Amino acid sequence: MADDVRRRMLNRLEAGAGTGACACGGYLASRTPLQRGEICTALAFDRLGRKMRTVERIFSEANENWNQTFYLLYFRTLGDRQNQEAYLSLARRVPYRVVLRERAVPHAVEAMLFGASGLLGLYAHDTYTLDLARSFEHYAAKYDIEPMNASEWALAGIRPANHPVLRLAEAAEFFAQDEFVMDRAMACRTEGDIRRLFCIEASDYWRTHHIPGCSGDDLPKRIGAFKANIIGINLVAVLQYAYGSHTGRESLRDSALTLLERLPAEENRFMRAWREAGGPKPANAFESQALLQLATEYCAARRCAECPVGRRIVAACCAPQPEV
Repeated sequence: MADDVRRRMLNRLEAGAGTGACACGGYLASRTPLQRGEICTALAFDRLGRKMRTVERIFSEANENWNQTFYLLYFRTLGDRQNQEAYLSLARRVPYRVVLRERAVPHAVEAMLFGASGLLGLYAHDTYTLDLARSFEHYAAKYDIEPMNASEWALAGIRPANHPVLRLAEAAEFFAQDEFVMDRAMACRTEGDIRRLFCIEASDYWRTHHIPGCSGDDLPKRIGAFKANIIGINLVAVLQYAYGSHTGRESLRDSALTLLERLPAEENRFMRAWREAGGPKPANAFESQALLQLATEYCAARRCAECPVGRRIVAACCAPQPEV
């Protein structure tokens, strides 16, 4: 009898998960703060473990160099998901050691990133972009940099502020500022620290350009607060936790978790789906990461039997009822 009840409840949960909405939103909302905290903690650590595996893979690729690991992960986090591999390919072609050698030369980092990206060839040239192209020819010969094909980038439908051209201009300025960006990231403890580190304005040329060779309104181009917080969640907190684990610094692991609690919750289609399903509103990034893990790793795959929430719902339904 209990097995039948369990199977029926799992079927209901899996059917709800398959609709794209989260079937357990109401259940989570009805829990006490302590109960929700326990569930969110389990899910957030589950997600952190998945991200740690990515860090370990890239750390191995970077020959166990933490600065190159940070550099690669920064580019991986910089754009939208559809261009994630393109950003990583670019970072591999222009490694951090090369950036460090040339960063004191004005626009050298910009020239290498833009030249290696293959994107300059898509647009009309002006004096500035012609100078970048000529500089890249020098650096390509010096460091044996093979440029990407522009077709590797997904450019259709991208918002101007998130266009790879502007993101690369911002990245160039970020890595040209000093050689201690990894150390500064490890020192971030608050949302303010994250914004001060990552909200870097691109060079003057980009104030009047969204794309190369085409001038427009005079506006500063910088990574905004929303994107800086995303980098804080997906790069800084994860790398603090990974670096703390690797070096045995428990205080840094604790700082990573505290940073997630101090950063605002993400706002995306998954959070909107939770609200529509009657779920709780996440108070911070720690909780939104837990809900993301639930939505993407369990609900999307209908893994309700393995899910920390699904197991609790099924256990409550199958528990013996007290006699009246």
